[in-house]
Amino acid sequence: MSETPVATDNAPAPKTKDLGDDVSALPGVLGIVDLAIARMEAVFLALGVLLMALNTVSNVVSRYVFNESLYFSEELNQILIILITFAGISYAARHGRHIRMSAIYDQLPPPARKWLMVLIASVTAVFMFGLCYFAFSYLQTQMSRGRVLPALQIPIWWTVVWLPLGFFMTGVQYLLTAIKNIIEPDVYLSTSVLEGYGDDELEI
Repeated sequence: MSETPVATDNAPAPKTKDLGDDVSALPGVLGIVDLAIARMEAVFLALGVLLMALNTVSNVVSRYVFNESLYFSEELNQILIILITFAGISYAARHGRHIRMSAIYDQLPPPARKWLMVLIASVTAVFMFGLCYFAFSYLQTQMSRGRVLPALQIPIWWTVVWLPLGFFMTGVQYLLTAIKNIIEPDVYLSTSVLEGYGDDELEI
């Protein structure tokens, strides 16, 4: 269950624009890229969570009914945890859910907050693309070693292929957030989350 943002100490709670699943908050090609990433996130997260639940339940049933655990269950869950984690960082960026240190940011006037948000999103995007590069190098190293998982007998690099992909999607999401703040008059925490107070929230 997700927590509803609460505004405290001048910190604005994010407001999400009510957009359909097939509608992007960005125009043209940017909107197409935004929707493509959103659909990838949805597929990865949904499949990852469902498969993990199915795998865990099947392992419990096998253990108590047949007195034997599924030999591949632990390795499969490890793969799925990596998938969910690195698809989740992009999803969290899309919905403005990453932790923000905003003590100084909240005291600034709106124009300064806007350009600081552009700077924050841009720098974060650069770091994400940098991590994507290093993750891809790590992936190549694992591919060159040719090692396989003991139970599933699949290449180990299959388990980390989601790292560079997740960092790349997160970097693109932050880059789109920076662009969104440049082309729109308001301040956006992400492409679809507008900074401000919700209708039923009050500043304390």
